[in-house]
Amino acid sequence: MVGELIGERYELEELVGTGGMSSVYRAHDRLLERRVALKVLHEQYTTDGDYVERFRREARSVAQLSHPSIVTVIDRGEQDGRQFIVFEYVDGENMKDLIEREGPLPEHEVLELGIQIARALSFAHEHGLCHRDVKPQNVLLDEDGRAKVTDFGIARPLDVQAGLTQTGTVMGTSDYIAPEQARGAKATVQSDVYSLGAVLYELLTGEVPYGGDNFVAVAMRHINEPVPSVRQRRPDVSPRVEAAVQRAMAKDPRDRFQSMNELGAELEACLAAGDGATDATMVVARPKRSRRERRAARPPAERPSVWPLLLLLAGLAVLAGIFAAVFAFTGKSPAKLPDVLGVGGSTSKRVHLAGVTAYDPEGDNQEEHNDEARLATDGNPTTYWKTETYSGAQLNKSGVGVVLDAGSTRKVSKVTATTDTAGFRAEIESGSSQGGPFKPVSPPMTVSGTTTFLVKGAAARYYVVWITDLGGNDSVHIGEVTAKS
Repeated sequence: MVGELIGERYELEELVGTGGMSSVYRAHDRLLERRVALKVLHEQYTTDGDYVERFRREARSVAQLSHPSIVTVIDRGEQDGRQFIVFEYVDGENMKDLIEREGPLPEHEVLELGIQIARALSFAHEHGLCHRDVKPQNVLLDEDGRAKVTDFGIARPLDVQAGLTQTGTVMGTSDYIAPEQARGAKATVQSDVYSLGAVLYELLTGEVPYGGDNFVAVAMRHINEPVPSVRQRRPDVSPRVEAAVQRAMAKDPRDRFQSMNELGAELEACLAAGDGATDATMVVARPKRSRRERRAARPPAERPSVWPLLLLLAGLAVLAGIFAAVFAFTGKSPAKLPDVLGVGGSTSKRVHLAGVTAYDPEGDNQEEHNDEARLATDGNPTTYWKTETYSGAQLNKSGVGVVLDAGSTRKVSKVTATTDTAGFRAEIESGSSQGGPFKPVSPPMTVSGTTTFLVKGAAARYYVVWITDLGGNDSVHIGEVTAKS
């Protein structure tokens, strides 16, 4: 098609990209004597009414978005049954190319790009449009390095009730997909927040949050596995920036930033803090609502499609066949399928924990607010147990923690902690006596607004949230701790 004249106006010069639905060409606009980008729907979809309507809808939707960080729609048309959209031409590269060439980017550069993308997506959300496929490939960088969001091809109105791409249709790119999208649920503003969090993770570390051999494998990791630590991969990243990424990628949408504007404000505060500003305000996690409040505020549930479940079951059947073949060949019993995949199996139950005291084995006879330990399990995340105040935000000892009593010897698989002093490092330890000794039963993690530790170890009566690094805080707060078997 190079050299072809489209719409009696646009001369195709070079193929610059291709995707599942369309190809993009650099073209010359003979009428206005300028370069443009021309997106052409693949020929095999020109007779499919759904694809044609989705393509037209992209043009209509993005044409309403006039923003410096969103690629502008110039024109739309049809020639010989082929649909095309004309965009402004961005003379640069996409952000994925930048990551592959440069690797991890400087923190301040990541924050600047993140702010630009957040502002663009916030503008789209304010105009009723959810992107649903936020990824580095869909962010173009102009010759000055400024970000421009593009490809709203699978975007949808936030208030849509019927029509294309409804609940149950899994759309998006698995490396950046929000857990609820991976399950086939309706995408929301918080889904875009999660995807941008995954993009920030890749910009900071040079790697996607979760790897895998196929879409299902990666999607299952987004659903089941805790958010990986940026600082474990790259210790020079500030605790506050890591906390922002952790919160953006929270598994439960209610635990994320509640708007793209809110995420953008926190990235701006992180950038200001890195530049030495003293008036940067932290956007902290919202207090958790009661179960009754959450139930009352929850919108009517949409009826999900069975297709994502059927596809997942088909994938599980293939894996089961592989395991059976391994068993037949080796004579060794393979692991149970639900255990391998992290799904199914027994239903977890809540384990009631009661804060009983602080644990400070290397202390100087100064209590770590022992009498406030109960506030870490009182059901109110706005009250908290806190450490003493440490000069220079340095513990100068191996750690300090709060002891939690399970009432009897109980097996725990998950411990979730909330805080308003994000950025500190902690792990879960367990033992048989309130006064210790205790041994680690979880990997260390950087604690953001709400963080879940995966616990591995024998059943125990006492568990400790053991803080090993204050993360720039003079004192650390533990607002609420819950556990599941």
